[in-house]
Amino acid sequence: MLQNLWRFLSSFLPGATCQGPADGKDDEARNTTPLPGPGEKGPKVLGKPQDRGTDPNERRPTILLVVGPAEHFPKKIVKAGDKDLDGQLDFEEFVHYLQDHEKKLRLVFKSLDKKNDGRIDAQEIVQSLRDLGVKISEQQAEKILKSMDKNGTMTIDWNEWRDYHLLHPVENIPEIILYWKHSTIFDVGENLTVPDEFTVEERQTGMWWRHLVAGGGAGAVSRTCTAPLDRLKVLMQVHASRSNNMCIIGGFTQMIREGGTRSLWRGNGINVLKIAPESAIKFMAYEQIKRFIGTDQEMLRIHERLLAGSLAGAIAQSSIYPMEVLKTRMALRKTGQYSGMLDCAKNILSKEGMAAFYKGYIPNMLGIIPYAGIDLAVYETLKNAWLQRYAVNSADPGVFVLLACGTISSTCGQLASYPLALVRTRMQAQASVEGAPEVTMRGLFKHILKTEGAFGLYRGLAPNFMKVIPAVSISYVVYENLKMTLGVQSR
Repeated sequence: MLQNLWRFLSSFLPGATCQGPADGKDDEARNTTPLPGPGEKGPKVLGKPQDRGTDPNERRPTILLVVGPAEHFPKKIVKAGDKDLDGQLDFEEFVHYLQDHEKKLRLVFKSLDKKNDGRIDAQEIVQSLRDLGVKISEQQAEKILKSMDKNGTMTIDWNEWRDYHLLHPVENIPEIILYWKHSTIFDVGENLTVPDEFTVEERQTGMWWRHLVAGGGAGAVSRTCTAPLDRLKVLMQVHASRSNNMCIIGGFTQMIREGGTRSLWRGNGINVLKIAPESAIKFMAYEQIKRFIGTDQEMLRIHERLLAGSLAGAIAQSSIYPMEVLKTRMALRKTGQYSGMLDCAKNILSKEGMAAFYKGYIPNMLGIIPYAGIDLAVYETLKNAWLQRYAVNSADPGVFVLLACGTISSTCGQLASYPLALVRTRMQAQASVEGAPEVTMRGLFKHILKTEGAFGLYRGLAPNFMKVIPAVSISYVVYENLKMTLGVQSR
C-alpha cells in the first residue's frame, strides 16, 4: 500500500521524499527540498521521527512527507482533506482522507463488480451505468477500462481501481448517493423536505416525472391512511390547553361523536390535492436554483442541497400557502359548517378578506430552515455512520436501514420546528371578530408561554410522532410499487 501511495505522491508532489533503510542515500534524500530563503514560506515537514532511545546504528524504515504550499497539491485533495481549513494538508489530515476515500472506492468497486469475481469488465460497466440511467456502448466501456488497465487483461482488479482513483477525490459518489435518495419516498405529511436530485439522463428521457408521480401517489396514500392522526394533531394544537387537556383517545371519541367516522378525514382532500402543484413547483425551483448556484457538480454537496432545498421549499410554500390555510380550516370545521372546499374558501374571502389566506405565513417560512436542515443533517450523519461501520461489501443499505434513517431524521426535524408549526396552525385557525385585535406570531408565543408554559408549544406532538413510522412505511411500499407500474427501474 505504501509503495503504491508513494508512486502517487511522486507523480503529484515533486518535493516529496521517502527515507528508507540505510543505503547511503539518506542524507541526499533528506536534502532534496531546499531550505527556504529569507521571507519565503517554508514547506510543511511531516513525518514520524526516529525514536531517540533506539540504537543510532539501527536504521528503521520511515516515511517522510514534505508537503509544500497548497498549490503543489491537487486542489480537490486539499479541499477534501483540510479539516482545520488552514489551506494545508498535514499528515493526519492526509491519512484520514485516504482512509475515508479508500472506503468509498471499495463500495463503488463492489457495486460495479456484478459477478463478484473481484474484477470489473466492460459488460459490468455498461450494466452499472445503465442502472443509473446512463447508456454507453461496449466500445466506450472498453476505453474506460484501458485508462485503468495496467496489465492488458481488459479487466480491472481492486488494486488497479484503487491506484487509479486514490488521489482523484470524488465528493459525491453517485452510486452511493442514489441508493440513499429518500425525499420523494418518505412523505410524512410535512412539506419541507429537500427535493430529490435526478441524473442528466433521467431529465433528458423524462424519467424524472415518473419519479415525481410515484412520489406524489405514495404521499397521497400515506396521508390518507394517517389523516385521522393528522386531524387530531391540528385539533390539539388549536384547542388543547391546561383547562382542556385533550388526550388521544378523548380526541378521537370527540371527533366521532361530533361528526361520525367520516369526520376523521376532514381536511384530507385539500391535503392530497396540494401534493401535485407543490411537488412540481418545488422541483422546477430547485433545478433553477442549482443553475443559479453555478455548481459543476451533478450532485450537490450537503450545504448546497440545504440552501437550494430551503429556497425551493419557500417558493413552493408561498405558491400554495392558501391551500394550507384551507386545509387547517377544513380540519377544524364542525358538521354542516361548509359544504366543501370552495364554500370554505368563499366564506373566508367574504368575511376575512384575502389576507386571511396568508395567516401564519411568517412562522411557516421560518420553520423551513430548521426542519429541512436538521432532517438533512441527521439523515446524512446516520447514513455516513452506517457506511463507515457496516458497509463492507455493498453500498446498498437495505429497506430497514433506509426506513430507520428516514424516520429518525424526519422526527428530529419536526421536533426542532414544531413550536413554529403550532403557532402557524393557530394563526391559520384565527377567524376575525369585529373589535378583536389581530394576534401576531410574537404575541402568540408570549401568550402560550405565559398561560401554558413551554409545554404548550408542543401540544399535539404525540399524534404527530405516532404517524411518522406508518407514514414512512406506507410511502416506501407504495412508492416502490408505483415505480414498477410506471416502468421505473429500481436502483
